[in-house]
Amino acid sequence: MDADALARLQVAHLLAVPFENLDIWHGTPIALDLEAIFEKVVRKRRGGFCYELNGLFAWLLAELGFRTTMLSARVVGGSHGELGAEFDHLILRIDLETPWLADVGFGDSFRTPMPLRADSDFVDPLGRTYRLELRGDSWDLRERVDASSERLHASAPLDGEEWRTLLKFSLTPRKLSDFEPMCRWQQIESPFFTQHRFCTIATADGRRTLMDDRLIVRSGTQRDESRIDEREVLELLRALFGVRL
Repeated sequence: MDADALARLQVAHLLAVPFENLDIWHGTPIALDLEAIFEKVVRKRRGGFCYELNGLFAWLLAELGFRTTMLSARVVGGSHGELGAEFDHLILRIDLETPWLADVGFGDSFRTPMPLRADSDFVDPLGRTYRLELRGDSWDLRERVDASSERLHASAPLDGEEWRTLLKFSLTPRKLSDFEPMCRWQQIESPFFTQHRFCTIATADGRRTLMDDRLIVRSGTQRDESRIDEREVLELLRALFGVRL
C-alpha cells in the first residue's frame, strides 16, 4: 500500500460518508464499539462524527496493511480561538516511507492525506492550502484563509492573520477507548454538537451541508444557501446525503 492508495481511500470515504450528528440531535447514544459503528455507517449507510468515522477508517486501513496510529487533537474554535480539551478530536497518523496525516471526521478538512512534516505548505485537490507547525512537542494544523472555505466548528483568524489554526495535536499514540469520556461529553454537554443539527458531505468540487434550518451547497466558487422547512428534512437527507432515518 502506498500514498496514492491512501489518498484514493480518503477521497472515496469523504464522497460517500457524511459527517453528521443526527444521533446526538435525536438523543440516540453513541458507543465507541467498532461493530456498532460498522453496523451504523456501512450497513445502515449513515455517517457520524470524528470518533466513529476516523475510528472505523483506522480499522479499515489497518486491515489493508497500513501502519495506523490514532492521535488526540484539540479543536481551535469559536470567535476567539478557544482551545478544546484533550481528546476533543480523533485524527490519524499513517506511516509509509514517511508519515502522513489523515482525517475523514472533521467535515470540510483537507481532501487528501497530507505529509506529517513541519513548515511545508500542502495544497489539496480543491486548491486549499494547509500547513503544519511544530511547537515543542505540539503540532498545529493551520489553513490559509479563503472565502470558499467554511468550517462548521473552526475559529476565525485572529487579528487579521492570513492563517487560522484548526487543530493542535501531539504524536502520542492513543486507543479508541481513550476517547470514550469525551465522546460522552460531546453527546451531552458540547455546545456545538448538542445545540445544532448538521449533516455535511463532500462532492467532487465542493460540499453539501444541512445546518439547522439551512441548506448550503458549494460548487467550485459558487455558494448557494436557502432556508428549508422542517417537513423537507427527511427527504433532503435521503436525496442529498444518502441518509435514511
